[in-house]
Amino acid sequence: MRSIINLLSVAAVLMFAGCTKTSSDSDDDLVGNWVRRSDFEGKARTEAFVAVTENGRVFTGLGFDGTTRLTDVWEYSSDNDSWINRADFPGTARNSAVGFSAGDKVYVGLGYDGVNYLNDLWEYDPQTDTWAQKADFPASARSGAVAFSISGKGYVSSGYDGNFLKDFWQYDPTADMWTKKTSPGGYKRNDAIAFVIDGKAYLCTGVNNGEYVNDLYVYDPETDAWTEKRKLTNSNVDEDYDDDYTTIVRSNAIAFVINGKGYITTGINGSFRANTWEYDPTTDLWKEKTVFEGTAREGAIGFSINNRGYVGLGTSSSFRFDDLREFIPDAEYDEND
Repeated sequence: MRSIINLLSVAAVLMFAGCTKTSSDSDDDLVGNWVRRSDFEGKARTEAFVAVTENGRVFTGLGFDGTTRLTDVWEYSSDNDSWINRADFPGTARNSAVGFSAGDKVYVGLGYDGVNYLNDLWEYDPQTDTWAQKADFPASARSGAVAFSISGKGYVSSGYDGNFLKDFWQYDPTADMWTKKTSPGGYKRNDAIAFVIDGKAYLCTGVNNGEYVNDLYVYDPETDAWTEKRKLTNSNVDEDYDDDYTTIVRSNAIAFVINGKGYITTGINGSFRANTWEYDPTTDLWKEKTVFEGTAREGAIGFSINNRGYVGLGTSSSFRFDDLREFIPDAEYDEND
């Protein structure tokens, strides 16, 4: 919810990452390169949904353009770096919805319409370019939740319904049925991130009761159990690996996965963020990478396709964006891309 984030960021200073790194981000050991791709063809917006099907098709839409909540939906093709307008979402216009995929279909629901929190769920079939309403989310209507999919099932957790939340639900598209699963430990949270590596989901960041959340949990669907990993704090006074971990903590950020590693960038924590971090699940360690080269922002979209990571859209104070950038994590930084 924007009202919560605004309370946390009244004193936020607008930060522009641009193509020129700030002094704090100009260390020679930061690796990775951002490449500008084709601008999103719809209206600039924040808090759109995004989902990638198992056969590698990317869909995004809805969101808020600063005046109006939207219902348009678009498909991005990385093969020819282009956008195609698809059938409009038939439900209520909204921002802060969740999106996930199961097989070759996309599921979109929940969110906020400017007055009400929502709990409906809709299925999009890319083959027929049509939408169908499915079983409502059975818990409280909410915005700012996280969603992901593993092995053909969707999962939804956290968010805000007037209170911060941490309940956890699985959606089976074959049965069109929701099942309550074991909730993650740690904090309730809103505007968190989640990413999936090797069939396990990682949940971190977000905001809770006026504080930015610093824990990290991994979920194993085989055991329906969550395990806490190292906190995102400088907790080891005898080692320097986590000296800058506090800069990972933020809300309304994005995440994507490339070659078995998770990436987090953008978001807000007192100011708009552009610093980028890479997570290695085999070592449970984070490594700072080259900063996002667009304007620092929150409420962006992030997705992976063909082991390539992308970030776009979002907002920075009164500005809303329609740009798209690809991150190449092991490439040398080139400010001219």
